[in-house]
Parts: sequence; structure tokens; C-alpha cells
Amino acid sequence: MALMGDPKKPRKKWEGPKHPWIKERLLREIDLMGKYGLRNKKELWKLETLARYFRHRARGLLALPPEVRAKEEKALLSRLHQLGVLPENATLDDVLGLTAEHFLERRLQTIVYKKGLARSIHEARQLIVHGHIAIAGRRIRSPGYLVKRDEEDLVDYAPTSPLAKRAKEAGSESEESMESV
Repeated sequence: MALMGDPKKPRKKWEGPKHPWIKERLLREIDLMGKYGLRNKKELWKLETLARYFRHRARGLLALPPEVRAKEEKALLSRLHQLGVLPENATLDDVLGLTAEHFLERRLQTIVYKKGLARSIHEARQLIVHGHIAIAGRRIRSPGYLVKRDEEDLVDYAPTSPLAKRAKEAGSESEESMESV
């Protein structure tokens, strides 16, 4: 009989640092937490673990014979391109250079702030958690959601959000003022 894990206790999605008390690491983590508006270091460690996973896969592919490697390399690079982490003409060397910051740039929280839907990175987090942000009309309440390249243009206020109505009114007022000029 196969043993299965308790569904109430899912497997950890992150791995903490091996040497947690290195001053440079602590300063870098605090800087990233402030810059990207993270709630705690676990959010950062999840993305560091994800970057480590992709770097490990790339190193594994470098060891494979060329005919097997080509197909899997193409799949890995296309997945990372679709995530928006790497450009279309990337190589395995680019995958080996991935860091958590590449993934931090793709979080919904960061994209909402950079699109100007929120005045600060912290306000972006609050708008997402409170259900004011949607992707293609589908409400997303997780600030850590990794936005794919094709979803990036679809990030906007949720249709039922009062902020969407305010943004439309502000947009129509600015159009009217442009027409009167």
C-alpha cells in the first residue's frame, strides 16, 4: 500500500538559505523585500527556489547527448520565454544566469505597480488581495501570481471593482478635455 501525504499539509515549495546569517545575504533580502513589497522572506525564497530549479535543469541538459538535449532545451527555453523571464532568442547560458529578481519582475504585484494601476508597490498588493485586479476579467487575489507574457496586457481592474468605474470616468474626462483643446 502506497503511503500518501496529508492533504492538509502540502509539500514545501521553498528551501531556505543554507547559511541564513550571512550579512550580505540579509541586506540583499531586505532590499528586495522593500523594492518588491514582499510580506516576508518566504515569498523571496520561493522564487529563489524556482530560479535554482531552472538553473539545475539547464545544467542537467548540458550533460545530455546533443540529439536528446535539443528537444528538451527548446521546451525549457520556450517555457521560460512564455513566463516572460527570458527573451525569445535566449540560450542555456541565459538560463544559468537566472535569479529570483527575474521572477520578482513577473509577479502580479510588480506588474500592477509598473502599469500604473497603483501608486505604490504596497498599494498594488492591497488592491490584489482585496480583489480589485483581474486578468482578462478573471479576478486574481494572489500578489505572487506569475504573469505570463501573453497575460501581461490583460491585467486591469476587475470589472465589478469601484476602481474600474473611477478609472473609466477619469479616462472619459481626459478625452473630453483633449477634444476641447
